[in-house]
Amino acid sequence: MGGTEHLTVQREGATLVLTLNRPEARNALSLPMLVGLYDGWVEADADDTVRSIVLTGAGGAFCAGMDLKALAGRGMEGEQYRDRLKADPDLHWKAMLRHHRPRKPVIAAVEGHCVAGGTEILQGTDIRVAGASATFGLFEVRRGLFPIGGSTVRLQRQIPRTHALEMLLTGRPYTAQEAAGIGLIGHVVPDGTALEKALAVAEQVNACGPLAVEAVKASVYETAELTETDGLAAELRRGWPVFDTADAKEGSRAFAEKRPPVYRRA
Repeated sequence: MGGTEHLTVQREGATLVLTLNRPEARNALSLPMLVGLYDGWVEADADDTVRSIVLTGAGGAFCAGMDLKALAGRGMEGEQYRDRLKADPDLHWKAMLRHHRPRKPVIAAVEGHCVAGGTEILQGTDIRVAGASATFGLFEVRRGLFPIGGSTVRLQRQIPRTHALEMLLTGRPYTAQEAAGIGLIGHVVPDGTALEKALAVAEQVNACGPLAVEAVKASVYETAELTETDGLAAELRRGWPVFDTADAKEGSRAFAEKRPPVYRRA
């Protein structure tokens, strides 16, 4: 498995856990972290034994946004990754899920600060769990900056526009309860248990047919901005082939035989 000094990778069964690991800076995004993140997304998609991904942060924080000095590679902690960014100038956007969408479901486990670039990465995840004391927000306008990680496009598609605009234009912090109330996150759990809950959700995903899961995720995003007629047609193109897979046959047999299915991605 991959990883860097600011991004750890580990397996929990069929789940790949990516941990932002720079707790002394509330896991602010650095070049080593972004390289590790992108490599983690690629590793998960390339490994058919991985069925889900959990993204979390170390030290009681998720991510406090971008560390511009670290991203520039100033100092020893980023210098060795400069060639990666030079070879792929889009790497940081792929790492932040702005220009890349993993095939596998991504579940966010948030504790503490998830602000600025942290909230922007969050919008690229599929299922979101947060500890009760977690904090969310897009603080860029308070600093005279622009949330260029995708928030002016994605946020209004994920939560009601009035809430999206308030978050974007005020730059104020949001509690986990507020974030759940506007639909930004799906679960609020006791502090310190977000990862446990995320892994439990991942296990539910992992128990399903992987080809079906990936096709369903792809269809949801593919059809999001289509008309209903075009979306239904796209859904048929994406979903109908799943019925011809060995996984589909196994799922039907297992249901009839009242046993857990054994899926093999075929």
